[in-house]
Parts: sequence; C-alpha cells; structure tokens
Amino acid sequence: MELENIVANTVYLKAREGGSDSNKGKSKKWRKILQFPHISQCIHLKDKLDISYGYVIDQQPIGRILFRQFCENKRPIYFRYISFLDNVQRYEIEYDEQRLSIAKEIGKRFLAVECSNIPAIENGVIETESNSNHKNIIPAIDEANDTRHHQNGSGDGGDNVVENVNNGGSGGGGAGDSEKEKDSIKLFCGNDELVLDILNDDLIAKVRDKITNGSKDLFEQCMQSVKSFLAGEPFREFEMSMYFHRYLQWKWLEGQPVTYKTFRMYRVLGKGGFGEVCACQVRATGKMYACKKLEKKRIKKRKGESMVLIEKQILQKINSRFVVNLAYAYETKDALCLVLTIMNGGDLKFHIYNMGGDPGFDMIRARFYAAEVVCGLEHLHQQGIVYRDCKPENILLDDYGHVRISDLGLAVEIPEGDMVRGRVGTVGYMAPEVIDNEKYSFSPDWFSFGVLLYEMIDGQAPFRKRKEKVKREEVDRRVKVDILLE
Repeated sequence: MELENIVANTVYLKAREGGSDSNKGKSKKWRKILQFPHISQCIHLKDKLDISYGYVIDQQPIGRILFRQFCENKRPIYFRYISFLDNVQRYEIEYDEQRLSIAKEIGKRFLAVECSNIPAIENGVIETESNSNHKNIIPAIDEANDTRHHQNGSGDGGDNVVENVNNGGSGGGGAGDSEKEKDSIKLFCGNDELVLDILNDDLIAKVRDKITNGSKDLFEQCMQSVKSFLAGEPFREFEMSMYFHRYLQWKWLEGQPVTYKTFRMYRVLGKGGFGEVCACQVRATGKMYACKKLEKKRIKKRKGESMVLIEKQILQKINSRFVVNLAYAYETKDALCLVLTIMNGGDLKFHIYNMGGDPGFDMIRARFYAAEVVCGLEHLHQQGIVYRDCKPENILLDDYGHVRISDLGLAVEIPEGDMVRGRVGTVGYMAPEVIDNEKYSFSPDWFSFGVLLYEMIDGQAPFRKRKEKVKREEVDRRVKVDILLE
C-alpha cells in the first residue's frame, strides 16, 4: 500500500509539473480533439444560444476577449470605450486612499472634466488652454473619426479607422462641415480617448462635482451609458464579424460530449459523504482539475438526489475567481462526476491549526483571506444564492496562496424578494435565525463569515474550543445567549 501511494504521488506531481509547459500533459491527438469546425457547422447555434450583449460580453469570458480583440483590431474607435470600462473597474477595486488620483486620471483622460469651456476652432486648428495657461495648437480633425461614419456601416472594417485624417474630405461643406468640426471637438478635445460623444452633460457634471469624494460608484452611471452604447451598433458589427463566428465555434466545441475518456485520473485528494475527489488532467489541454465523484448508490441511499442536482445547477451559474468553478460534468455507470477548479494548498482549517506556532493568523493575512471570501460571498449573493456553510474546512487555497469558497452542497437559490427556511449548516457556524428555523435571505452567510474571521484571528472558534466535547444543543445555546449578551 505504501509503495502504491508513493507511485501515485510521483505520477501526480509529475503531471502538475507539466502544467506550465504548453505541450506537456497533452495527448498526441490534442490538435484533432480541439479542432474548430467550419463555420457552416455551427452558425445555427446563433438561433439557440443567448446572444445578448449582457450574456456574451458580461458573462462569457471568451466572448469578452473576442469582443475586445474585435474593437482593438477592426474598430479602434470603439476601443476607447473598452479602455474606459477597464479603468473604471480598476478604480472600483482600488484602495480608498488611491481612488482620488485614479478618479482624476479617468476624468481627465476620458471625460475631459478639466475642460471648462468648449475650445474654439480658428483657421483649421483647435485651441485648448493647458494647466500652465499657455495655448496648445492641435490640428482639427475633419472626417477621420466621425462616429456616424462607422455606425452606418460605411468604410472597410479591416482598414485602419483613422484613414482620412487631414485629407480635406471629399466635397461638401457649410453646415455639414460645421457639424463634423463639433463632433471632432467632442470626440477629442485634444485627446483621442474621450467618451464624451455618448454621455450627456448631466452625467459629466455629476462626476465633476463628486470627483474628490472617492465614492466607489462615482462612474457607475457613465459606465452603464457606455455599456448601453456598446450593446448597440458596436455589438451588431461584432455579430457580423469573424470574431463572433469564432465565438460560435468555441460554443460548438464546448457542447461536445464529455466522458471519462476526456481525462486522465490521478490520486485521491479527499473523501466526502457521497464519494471521493481525485486529481484529473484534460487530455486535450494538459490542464489539471479536481474531479468530484458522487457515487449513485450513496446518493440514492441517503436520498440526496435533489441536493446533488441543486449543487450542479448552482455551480453552472457561477463564474468567480473566489469560488471553485465547474469546468465539466459527466456521468459514468456508477457515479456523477463534477470537474472543478483544483486547489492544491489545503484548507484554512489546516493552515490555522497545523502550520506550527500559535493557532491563527496575523491581522494582515486574516484580512487578505477575509477580503477574498467576501468577494466570493458577494458573487454568490448577486446570483441570488445563499451559501449556508462558510467555515474554514470549505475555504481552500491554490498554489499561489489565494482562496476560494468550495462545497456548495448546502447552498440554495433564493427567488428575488423572497426568503427561505431551513436548519442546515455546521454547528457553531449557524446563525440564530437558522437555529430557530426562521425565514432568512443572506444573513446566515455574514454570521458564519464573522465566526470564520474570529477563528482566523483568535486561533479558536468563538462558541466552541477546539477538540472541546460539547453537545450540539449547548453550542446552539451559546450562539443565541452570547449574541444577546453582546
């Protein structure tokens, strides 16, 4: 048995080492397995899939990447809106003390909040006043980046959009030229990254008035306006491009049958109530995952069919770097298999109690883990899911020291505006409303998160000491009584 374990560990470690190499771990037939079909084979998927902007771009990582590439390579005039969204996202997750400088950078770069007056055009140049009170002369741009020119479909999508700069146009004049000059001012104001053309004055004024507040939602309305614009003509152009065809090809590939032959199986990583978790490797890509095998006999014996089905449905909805994600799902004759993000760093319980020295973490480390767990819980709550089992054993670390929430077997989806009832969870981590079987929404997750945070800092749970032998009823009493005393 010991020799078998040594061999299993050696093979597993060798598979992990090959993960960083683009060729190691791949099947010799991987090119054939991952070969894209001709577009004619998958164009019909357009009528079956959700092809709205909100789904393709906001929820599908591959869709977001392809749309970005389309804007950058085929419609550069749209790429500034992507850059604006990227910077707003960076602003929202930045430390409070850093937000002010980033807000000013975004305001100046994309919104021209420092331009108090619209500059005038004289003799074919735009005059703007710099912060040092001297004038910069900027060539006026007549037709080059007229947004309407690209929105009505004229021009070749494969050419550089800024192709007619300073070429004098092709006839026309008078009122038409005047309108184009205004568009050029609005688009550029000395900066080709401005997004003023799709934002109204009220939104810009609100940002200008509140830019020194450092509020997290400072650019929220601007961001929604930009997304609404991108969901219009830019997204329609994307749908007509080869980039969207590539998206359909990826979706066709995703829909191909997955069986046990898709993977190589390695050693057992852990065991649970319904089965075991093994390390596995996708033959086509060499990427490592964790395969959660749920034995059908155990599921049926424990009447856990609905629990397993709910867990799979919830995992399908989730796409967060702070929650273990579902990559594949398939079944064999004896088991239901969920292929999940692999986490090789152990769980928080092991790190709290078994890493030498006094139990618990220092404040910086506890704050770091707590922040990532909160991000995971917020993602679940945004999807209308209450987790109900937040505890150290269910928070796993990856190779780089980041944590993810795992084991969503007790999670449940709550209809919008509704509440649920159910006495489920782990003793010592259940909220009073769960213990009393009262209705609740997301509050139990924040209670158990508080218990987790206490345990990370203090090195022991607040309502039961480690290895203390105490009945469940006594722990429940402590939870309710201590809360009241506080």
